[in-house]
Amino acid sequence: MTFWSALFNRDTRFEPDTSKSPEWNRGAYLAEALAHCGECHTPRNLAFALNNRKKFGGALTAGWRAFNISSDKATGLGAWSDDDIFSYLSTGHATGHGTASGPMGEAVDQSFSQLAPEDIRAMVVYLRSVPAIASADLPATLAPPAPASHKDGGGTPDPRGKMVFQGACVSCHGWTGESSLSPFATLTGAWAVNDPSATNVAQIVISGTRRHTPPDAVSMPAFGSAYSDVEIAAVANYVTARFGSKPSRITAQDVAELRKQTAQ
Repeated sequence: MTFWSALFNRDTRFEPDTSKSPEWNRGAYLAEALAHCGECHTPRNLAFALNNRKKFGGALTAGWRAFNISSDKATGLGAWSDDDIFSYLSTGHATGHGTASGPMGEAVDQSFSQLAPEDIRAMVVYLRSVPAIASADLPATLAPPAPASHKDGGGTPDPRGKMVFQGACVSCHGWTGESSLSPFATLTGAWAVNDPSATNVAQIVISGTRRHTPPDAVSMPAFGSAYSDVEIAAVANYVTARFGSKPSRITAQDVAELRKQTAQ
């Protein structure tokens, strides 16, 4: 570890950048030292250290995909407004961009939602300055709402996906993906359903979401014990095909591996 630390873990404290504003430095300290956003959102190199050449470019961690939060306009936060980012960090939801789930939902509930508004604004300023990193595995264009009729729009050859969605999902999410129950249940515009790996879609089906912020936030029950790996793979593929830009091809074996990581 001595050699690894010498290469990748400099024993230094945070030092303000005098060329930047006090607000930028405040955001940098919060994002880097306290929230350690890079631990999830920055990919790792062969030595399992953070690859800061792709800082905040997105990574897989703990069985979930932590999406690109660099300033890239197509696959990062570059096209989000300041208010969108502020809302997502403070409440776990941004209209048109989706709702935080899994580890990010937990971070919002237990950490970001407790910060002062000026702390969140400072983090937004800092995130805006992170160089753009394009995510090659994510679509540059997100899918629009699906047709109102279940007979129209995308789907999969496997009928089990639509059957599970119709039985367990459509009452909250709707056939269009725009929920009439709560904006927290809207799928349209969410990175999760536009991710062709369907990692987070499958994880949400397995584990559900348990949101506490804001008080009226809608949580989703876990269906991991109600459906088999085959059925969860089928519904995840159906969801990405109907509501995303590119259908996924996740398998029952993939779902089984995600279950193991969720249980750790």
